[in-house]
Amino acid sequence: MKKTLKKFSDTENCPIRNILDRFGDKWSMLVLLTLNEEHTLRFNELHKAIGNISQKMLTVTLKKLEADDLILRKAFLEVPPRVEYQLSERAQTLIPIILDLVYWANQNFKSIKKARENYFE
Repeated sequence: MKKTLKKFSDTENCPIRNILDRFGDKWSMLVLLTLNEEHTLRFNELHKAIGNISQKMLTVTLKKLEADDLILRKAFLEVPPRVEYQLSERAQTLIPIILDLVYWANQNFKSIKKARENYFE
């Protein structure tokens, strides 16, 4: 096996596999993009902005992103409790890359859908 390919086979130590596994799921990029547009959101605001994500899945997604220092969580000692989320500095360096992917997806979506339809005919 080529040296380049071998380094990708080690899931734990391969940066691209490890990192993409964390934010390349169904919801993480959407959370990051939403926070990029809105800057700071409370949990319920974020939940409404995303739409069809369950509260449990949003909680899990936010915890994973916070653990990777991609979002910041700020809790206010108030009654009722208030928590706000925003992008970290690290996430702000990731946003242009995600926006490039969004652009690419928008440019290629129709032709990819057509290719899939043709493939399964």
